[in-house]
Amino acid sequence: MKRIAVASVLVIALPVAGCANLSPTEQRTLTGGAGGAAAGAVIGALAGNAALGAAIGGAVGTAGGFLYGKAKEAEQNAYQQGRNQGYQQGYQQGYQQGRPPQPQPSTYGPGY
Repeated sequence: MKRIAVASVLVIALPVAGCANLSPTEQRTLTGGAGGAAAGAVIGALAGNAALGAAIGGAVGTAGGFLYGKAKEAEQNAYQQGRNQGYQQGYQQGYQQGRPPQPQPSTYGPGY
């Protein structure tokens, strides 16, 4: 019983620890692949070939997770670029109007 508990903890902890240094896009890619493989295995089992279903589902899920991660990355980059441009414009206008510049807001977005 004790061996099963230790093995269960290791089976859960090792994959989670391995994802600690991944970028958000890499995490989404792996999550998509795992979810796609699981869904594909279920559908494939119903159709008669779970391995083929898992392979197809994993490939589709990986591609979907990667594309979603890149879209979110582009969205974040556009937000940061607009935020920085707005700050620079406000900074320059403050000097032109004789006001001291204000500290730059958080890079994590509004409310942080």
